[in-house]
Amino acid sequence: MQAFADIRVLDLTHVLAGPFCAYQLAVMGADVIKVEPPRSPDISRASGVSGGDGEMTSDFIAQNANKRAVSIDLKSPRGREALHRLVRGADVLIENYRSGALAELELGYERAKELRADIIYCSISGFGANGPRASRTAYDNVIQACSGLMASTGDANSAPLKTGPPVLDYGTGAQAAFAVAAALYRRSRDGAGQRIDVSMLDAALMLMASHITHMQIAGAPPPPSGNGSATHAGYGCYATADGLLMIGAYSGAQMKSLWEALGDPRRGAARAGLTPQEMDAHFAEDAPRIAEALRAKTAAQWEDELNRARVPAARVRGLAEALADPQLDGRAALQRVPGEAGGARLPVAAFDCAEDGPKLTAPPPRRAQHTAEVLREAGYRDDELRELADCGAIQLAQPAQKSR
Repeated sequence: MQAFADIRVLDLTHVLAGPFCAYQLAVMGADVIKVEPPRSPDISRASGVSGGDGEMTSDFIAQNANKRAVSIDLKSPRGREALHRLVRGADVLIENYRSGALAELELGYERAKELRADIIYCSISGFGANGPRASRTAYDNVIQACSGLMASTGDANSAPLKTGPPVLDYGTGAQAAFAVAAALYRRSRDGAGQRIDVSMLDAALMLMASHITHMQIAGAPPPPSGNGSATHAGYGCYATADGLLMIGAYSGAQMKSLWEALGDPRRGAARAGLTPQEMDAHFAEDAPRIAEALRAKTAAQWEDELNRARVPAARVRGLAEALADPQLDGRAALQRVPGEAGGARLPVAAFDCAEDGPKLTAPPPRRAQHTAEVLREAGYRDDELRELADCGAIQLAQPAQKSR
């Protein structure tokens, strides 16, 4: 039995951070019901590359497997009534509408608590539920700019620089999933639900903990150092005979091994007893010597030699090569999606468990695919479902359409 096998989650989220939070619960067994308005479904269904089905784009597939999808018009009184029935049977509700939007539709935390006293209600937003920016909407790139993350990325010439993947969306979703898990554990002991307020800005700060602490002690943030380190010669990226190599020699013992591998054991012995801070004083002398020595062989040769010497090192690889690495074959991080979506291997979770770990069990759902199924479970008869569909309160599943 997976950890959340008896937990039902209502996923009223869109784009990335919120759906990823719900996805992390889904791969651990939760029954996640994705709720989308008929006329404005999750915008990620229309972004990214398509695998042949217009609804199955890469941006949607990435964080919506293992879910069931229903289509309900939350602006319709009868649609809200249908959602209220679902709330009564749910353990968790996750939403990332603008602050206050669901409360205006009688779907905020106070109303949800009336429907289910022990509900765990997780709100995800750009800046949180309070403070002068609370009413603003945001995406990953906006929070990267606002939080100082962009100013810390790149080097002296290229900073500020946005990261390629939307790391703050995924970081926020992971923080939110952890918060929901903690709230469920607390509820298992005292029976009480609660509201959770997750901010993308706050999540960005968590991802910069060492930089933030450095700034408060030193009075200034660490300078952007690009692919290397501004102070530690053994911790950075260097050119080799045919490509780039990233080295992670940080401790005195690792620096000793690095210099021995580079053919300078005397220098290695001199560095062996130094702390990382003491090593910084030798940066200007050591970095050029490391750079010169590494040009003598290929990146692959150095990667093998340095790792045999227990010095962390890796060639800078493209994504295609990284995904083909046999290291991933025995791990649970990537799993093949069942049945559809081109049989892609999807990122699932960054951990595995000896018993009942994260797993993919169902492909991402089409719009309204499970509307009838889920609402029948909530007590609706087929004639009532047809009536709700006729008045626009819900949308029932349509046959799949193949894109040209």
